[in-house]
Amino acid sequence: MSVTIDISGLRRERMAFVPSPLAELCMALHALAEPGHHPGLQGWATGVTARLDPHLADRMCEADFLWRTTFSDLFLPYAGAPGGTTLPGATLAEELDLVDKLTDEQFVDAALEFTCALPYDAQGAGALADAASRRRALDLAAARGPRPADFTDRLLTDPPRIRAWLRQFLEDCDEAFFAETWSRLRHQLQADARRKTDLLGRRGPAEALASVSPAVALDEAAGRIVVDKLGQGHTAVRDGGLLLVPTSLGWPHLMVLHRYGWQPVIHYPVGSPELTVPTSVEQLTLRMTALSHPTRMRLCRSLARSAFTTSELAQTHGMTAPEISRHLGVLKRAGLLTTRRRGRYVLHQLDVTMVARLGSDFLEGILR
Repeated sequence: MSVTIDISGLRRERMAFVPSPLAELCMALHALAEPGHHPGLQGWATGVTARLDPHLADRMCEADFLWRTTFSDLFLPYAGAPGGTTLPGATLAEELDLVDKLTDEQFVDAALEFTCALPYDAQGAGALADAASRRRALDLAAARGPRPADFTDRLLTDPPRIRAWLRQFLEDCDEAFFAETWSRLRHQLQADARRKTDLLGRRGPAEALASVSPAVALDEAAGRIVVDKLGQGHTAVRDGGLLLVPTSLGWPHLMVLHRYGWQPVIHYPVGSPELTVPTSVEQLTLRMTALSHPTRMRLCRSLARSAFTTSELAQTHGMTAPEISRHLGVLKRAGLLTTRRRGRYVLHQLDVTMVARLGSDFLEGILR
């Protein structure tokens, strides 16, 4: 599974690494709403929450589905601008102006992404223009609870009012806590963008993309970027460009905006453990499958304690040597066994460190 971006004909200068204050503000809101996704930010989140005005904290809950899951494309508004070449603004105010320039249809469809599961990477009837889509959006929002239902009803009834509410809320968050946070983070993000832009110029797109994340790869023959994610999607740069937006608050999320008709954006974490311990979704699936079989679980119990030959395992578990070999082969292909030779015997042992990592690898894989 993966998300692919068709970059056929994309010129190198149309690939841009640029920080985005609005995207980082929304990442901050996400980390405050879902601290379990971001254990490394718990100290920061606790400090912000402790000094937050209660009224602002209540307003955060009013539409938190816009950023609780990951975050809405509304917070990457430059991607929705005509022409596909608009860059993030240098300031939060500039980017909020870009949100204001989105059409009501763009704003509503992006805001409904997480509450109503409207068509995403294919053209579909919008909830503002199509009565059937509107009824479906209201029904799906109601199934998610009274707060999403109320928000969706107000959004579809009076989009300008919700747009004004959202802008005021984000400006209040900036004043309350984000301006201070951004003043610390922007230098790191700007430095990362400069390094990757330099790498793009010197070494080309393949190495620049590889430096973003081990989960991002360039398939030069097919003219596409492949992002290893537990999900599927497709988009294309067409006549526009490709934006790569760094985040200091985002790990483990590696997000790809592939909304139909919008400019593709890769929103990637900087300074994250992912850069040194990459695990592909395919490898993660292999490992989870390998450990799910009861016989292999019993073998792992033995192999976690000591090294054994195939014959020893066959005798201990009352199985034939070929049966044991087949199960060991599955564990080995999943990267969960170490082997060493002792004379004419081959000893197998469980890689306990690799198995211990599965919990964090699994969490990173499903949140990526």
